[in-house]
Amino acid sequence: MIGIFDSGVGGMTVARAIEEVLPERSILYFGDVARTPYGSKSPATISRYAVQNCDFLLANGAKLIIVACNTAASVAGHLLQQQYEVPIMEVITPAVAQAVQASRSGRIGVIGTRATINSRIYEEEIRALNPGARVLSQACPLLVPLVEEGWLAKRETKMILRRYLHPLKVKGVDTLVLGCTHYPLLSHLIQPRMGRRVRVIDSSLAVAHKLKQYLDANPAVAGRLATGGERRYYVSDITEAAQKTAGRIFGRKMNLELAQVNK
Repeated sequence: MIGIFDSGVGGMTVARAIEEVLPERSILYFGDVARTPYGSKSPATISRYAVQNCDFLLANGAKLIIVACNTAASVAGHLLQQQYEVPIMEVITPAVAQAVQASRSGRIGVIGTRATINSRIYEEEIRALNPGARVLSQACPLLVPLVEEGWLAKRETKMILRRYLHPLKVKGVDTLVLGCTHYPLLSHLIQPRMGRRVRVIDSSLAVAHKLKQYLDANPAVAGRLATGGERRYYVSDITEAAQKTAGRIFGRKMNLELAQVNK
């Protein structure tokens, strides 16, 4: 199975994209709703959570893991790749590649949690592909809780988004990376506030297409993954908001299963 984990339900945007791109593949998802958000936690705590989440996925049959949490990927990505023998993929690299290709001016904006922005991983990855790029980053600590609460159309959410995005807009970015898998749920609010000329990069779709390319190029790995189309979605806490948000993401009623990882 393809294992996917995130700090909450936002990473289901990645699972949805994989369902669309690779419908025959089986998916095992874990959303750590009980401990979200990760962006305000220390690097040590984030790394501990990431390891526990991987252990859970592997114990339940995952043969490949996607870190759908930008925060966990930026803080613990290298640790996970060193610790586990199964392929570990993340959402940062595919989104960066798309952003660099899409940008006309080299002015690229990135929004994410505090931990993701403080890690500077997007700046490093973008400049590795385009040394002349100007990367403008903005931490948006309130967005994940708003998404997890299902506040996708509230006036308060629109006001907060306007405040976060304004510095990037006035500095003339032509490409904006949604550096958190929760943020595509707010793309209907983000795009109009940035303007039609700004290309908004959804890391969920980017990683799904990257996964397909990887499996096509690595048949031995692909052969170890189940192809029955089974989907199981676990969360560490089943809340009404999580159920509603999951339903919005997939456009269908979701059967969320309760699972706990080590504290």
